[in-house]
Amino acid sequence: MGSMIGSGIFIVPAVMSRELGSPLMLLLAWAATAVLTVFAALSYGELAAMMPKAGGQYVYLREAYNPMFGFLYGWTLFTVIQTGTIAAVAVAFAKFSGVFFPFISDKNILFEIGSLKIQTQQILAIVIVWLLTFSNFRNVKTGAFIQNIFTFTKIGAIVFMIGAGLYYAITQQAQMPDFSLPENVFSFNYLGIFSVALVGSIFSADAWNNITFTGGEIEKPHRNLPLSLVTGTGVVLLIYFFINWVYLKVLPFDAIQHAENERVGTLMLQTVFGNIGMYLMAILIMISTFGCINGLTLSGARVYYAMANDGLFFAKAKKLNKDQSPQFALVMQAVWTSVLTLSGSYSNLLDYVVFAVLLFYILTVAGIFILRKKQPNANRPYRVFAYPFLPAAYILMALFICVNLLIYKPEYTYPGLAIVLAGIPVYYFVQTIKQKS
Repeated sequence: MGSMIGSGIFIVPAVMSRELGSPLMLLLAWAATAVLTVFAALSYGELAAMMPKAGGQYVYLREAYNPMFGFLYGWTLFTVIQTGTIAAVAVAFAKFSGVFFPFISDKNILFEIGSLKIQTQQILAIVIVWLLTFSNFRNVKTGAFIQNIFTFTKIGAIVFMIGAGLYYAITQQAQMPDFSLPENVFSFNYLGIFSVALVGSIFSADAWNNITFTGGEIEKPHRNLPLSLVTGTGVVLLIYFFINWVYLKVLPFDAIQHAENERVGTLMLQTVFGNIGMYLMAILIMISTFGCINGLTLSGARVYYAMANDGLFFAKAKKLNKDQSPQFALVMQAVWTSVLTLSGSYSNLLDYVVFAVLLFYILTVAGIFILRKKQPNANRPYRVFAYPFLPAAYILMALFICVNLLIYKPEYTYPGLAIVLAGIPVYYFVQTIKQKS
């Protein structure tokens, strides 16, 4: 839950509402995201209980297909998915810190190196990345303790935000959004638009799979991994649905569509509390993003540790420190995250990788069918509910979204695919080095 909730839920409804053009379809998009994500979490539960090892999804892909598939996931995770997300969330933390400390701004450039401009916002983002990297040098329980503090704080704050919005809607004149269906809702073109709009909600809810990366360090993993996957995704997505409903009750729909800098959450709190709402929102996002960075930092390094054990990452990454933490893997993750933060390219990379992430989710869920054939006698403490229909339904829905992304957003889809495929020659290069050593 702590890794899932970042700053997206307070921003992406603006873009989604413009694309969908309907309050009802906005809520249906979040409902569809909830169904899709919970279906995936239920499916991952079987794999997590069956293989409670460090690396999670990397291990599932390796076992279901072959080591190259696992490597391609780990490659994409390191180059873009995990590090790019950490960079983006860290910059969001720094950006909202600027509400209280105007010195922290992307306009406050400290020095320039050629075309590279280093500003205070980037510096604070990097400081936060390294602070949480160092804190995760201690054992996983310490990282989890920090994570739990920020998770409970941010969930409490969001619930307060929902309650304040509802109180305002009840005591003031609540908005009466038009919940009628758009005229062209059943056309193929609108279904394509709906699929593309889901990108915002799907990735506001992403990182739900990160709990599987720490599978080797979780107590009673056969029980706790499936339980945390389903409970965590269910609770977060329920909160996401309700906060969007509150947005619609407090704000006119066109205000949501055209919120300044897409900041729907800030606009709502300013409507309810006046100018102090801007500061409340900044505090909430700082808490939310800090916890999100910690969760992503803690979990991502476990994948590189698992890859190193297979000879597919820097050898030092498989060494654990005295607290059984993959310290070198954490450092490598922080180094590349810092590079992305300074380059400012992480946001474009994340746009490119949307398609790739969905593709890996599809391959992983499909791995359930493959492993039931390849390893029929393996211990499966938890079996996915409604097999084979539920995982098949997820694969079909996610494939439909991917096809529409290929049609409607080729400028993002094909570069994302290229990032994944670029890992193939790297994999064979690493294998050649292994054979010679």
